[in-house]
Amino acid sequence: MSRGSSFENSGAAMPTDSILYATRQYLGIAPTVSVTLTPIKKGASGRTIVRVATPGKDPFIGIHWTDERPDSDNFLPVAKFLKATKINVPEIFHEIPHRRVALVEDLGDTDLLSLKDRPFAEREPYYRSALQQIDKLFYSKGPKDFELMPAFDESLYRWEQEYFFDHLVEDLLGMDASGLRENEDFQALAKRLGSSAKHLVHRDFQSQNLLLKDGKAWWIDFQGMRRGRQEYDIASLVFDPYMDHSAEDREAILSIWEDISEDRPETTIFRQCAAQRLMQALGAYGNIARNKGDEWYLQFVAPAARSLAEVTAGTPLEKPLAPVLAKATEFAP
Repeated sequence: MSRGSSFENSGAAMPTDSILYATRQYLGIAPTVSVTLTPIKKGASGRTIVRVATPGKDPFIGIHWTDERPDSDNFLPVAKFLKATKINVPEIFHEIPHRRVALVEDLGDTDLLSLKDRPFAEREPYYRSALQQIDKLFYSKGPKDFELMPAFDESLYRWEQEYFFDHLVEDLLGMDASGLRENEDFQALAKRLGSSAKHLVHRDFQSQNLLLKDGKAWWIDFQGMRRGRQEYDIASLVFDPYMDHSAEDREAILSIWEDISEDRPETTIFRQCAAQRLMQALGAYGNIARNKGDEWYLQFVAPAARSLAEVTAGTPLEKPLAPVLAKATEFAP
């Protein structure tokens, strides 16, 4: 999972200076004690995430965030709420909120995506663990001492669609999205989903955000938690472009959910949530590749497009999306 090389902190940039400061404060160590920070990932969310190692101590994770994204400041309160709700999230060891830095438990580097090529039987316990926690979140009362990100409503669903039009259709594929923007069926979908009951959702519930430890799934990147439809998170997991599940594996995941919740998502709503999620993901791939310079995500455009074509087949969105998804399905980085 890690990308980048180890580095010592003399002359480090401001984010790592803040992590180093927090580390010395937390451990009570002198400036002469060696501290090594190893980059874990370099995402597009204005966050710096490193593994912190010092002699004779277990490693932990240092996180520094900026105000580039409004959800970043929610990391600490959401983490504490989820921990209190018995959701598997990393423990916070030390925090300096005004410096936007936190030191948290090191859950390792093994995520669900790393099991992509393993038999489903090996992945099944982790899907079960992840979905058991989604069920637990469904019944939680929600935080009372802080403001979540704005709930999924018509405007947010519409924003996801515009994100898809802007960054996938126009920026990446070079196609005209004006017809899609004016199509009332997309607007009707946003309105329909936005008028529904709202429960707490992770918002980015996919294989890279589920770390595997002690036989269980552990959540990360949960700072965007908000109220919405539970089916959105389930669809994110079932139609995860990173995993590119077979039809059999998708059915197996839904069967696990049915076993846990004693219910099954209503087909129409589930597919509508999947369509929304896949449009958001495709927009993100285009945005990160073209505007952030990280082309690693481009390999997932075709799988996401195939899934979007599948969940919109036989719906009013099939025809307007057809030329876009035909081109996206053939897209090769």
